[in-house]
Amino acid sequence: MGFVTTLTRMWFTRTLRPFTFKNEYDSRLNYVECTGLGLYVHLPFCSQLCSFCPYCKELYSAEKCSLYIDALIKEIHLSAGRQKEKKPVTSLYFGGGTPALAAPRLKEIIDALQEHFIITEGIGLELHPDNVTNETLRLLKEAGITKISIGIQSFQDKYLNILGRRAFDCKRMAEALSNFSFETVSMDFIFALPGQTSEDLKNDIETAFANGANHIAIYPLIDFTFTDSRIKPLKKKEKRKLLDEITLYCKEMGYRRDSIWTFSNSGTAGYSSMTRDNFLGFGCSATTLLKDQFKINTFSVAEYQKRIEEGKLPTSLTLRFSERQRMVYYLFWTAYSTRVNSKDFEVFFNTPLKKAYGPELWLAKKLGFATEENGEYRMTLKGAFYYHYYENFYTLSYIDKMWGILRREAFPEEIQF
Repeated sequence: MGFVTTLTRMWFTRTLRPFTFKNEYDSRLNYVECTGLGLYVHLPFCSQLCSFCPYCKELYSAEKCSLYIDALIKEIHLSAGRQKEKKPVTSLYFGGGTPALAAPRLKEIIDALQEHFIITEGIGLELHPDNVTNETLRLLKEAGITKISIGIQSFQDKYLNILGRRAFDCKRMAEALSNFSFETVSMDFIFALPGQTSEDLKNDIETAFANGANHIAIYPLIDFTFTDSRIKPLKKKEKRKLLDEITLYCKEMGYRRDSIWTFSNSGTAGYSSMTRDNFLGFGCSATTLLKDQFKINTFSVAEYQKRIEEGKLPTSLTLRFSERQRMVYYLFWTAYSTRVNSKDFEVFFNTPLKKAYGPELWLAKKLGFATEENGEYRMTLKGAFYYHYYENFYTLSYIDKMWGILRREAFPEEIQF
């Protein structure tokens, strides 16, 4: 896997130079001129730690969560407090962990961000099904949350058992959702579980739309080496068959595809913290992507809080881009939406997309991975699968290595890919 991703990296960057992440950071981030800027906040606490989940997380306690939020608010002011004017941003997303566990203090966090930013396209937050109660949803509405994403994973007990998840009361969840209006109610599912069929996923999709969702996300199970999970995902051939069948089913049902993994039955519903040209991340393990750099905060909650108390940013590693490296990041993140607009690329880099990657675009069309219309490249069904397949390679070669190290070391000296 490492050979495939290394070869691709050299091909797209036109150099042998690796991606080098170093233990350094800028005390003042240059985001004022960034367009399409989004915000992300990481709240790492969960009531139950799922073995398959690779994200930075800790068991919830009210005291630990409160101390963490105190530090988080300080990081927001530390990062953004030097700017004289408020910066317009597209959106704000809370991830985790289970951010809904911090519902009583969400407004406090949002207020801190709104001292420095103008949020133009809404605020999203993730919940566990157990968090979908009248009281929690009321607190979310009062805080200004406009979009929610519920980590269902499956409505079927046999797959919840495989994942080590508890069954939940679907009827109670649906009743609570019916009492509140959110712009987007997304429900997340995992595919490629052992024995899973397209009929299983179709049932989950229809159950979601029948119980308050207007948007769904179907993510692949990825076998990270550093998790405690013993679940083995489906093989490539079975996975492709499953993904193709579900994609075609959603198309036949008239559901709109707005990214590789997401579909909606509403023209306005959408939930994605990933497809942004630039974004600022706050909280432990949060990442920041700007024109000239990509950085990631420490995964250690204790070290994160210690850094903030010292008046320092909690950055663990920073990658300083060459122009070609930044182009690779741009295309990788943008392609998640299943389309790349050549005009947007040229505005961002002041270079025509065909000049930068003409041979690759020709090959993508020749192989049936993409089509082109009026300067916009759209993934075909085949292209979407191979994007997923490559992302799996990338995740296991790069992200698995980096996150594995960062879980062991709060501030490693250097990581190269």
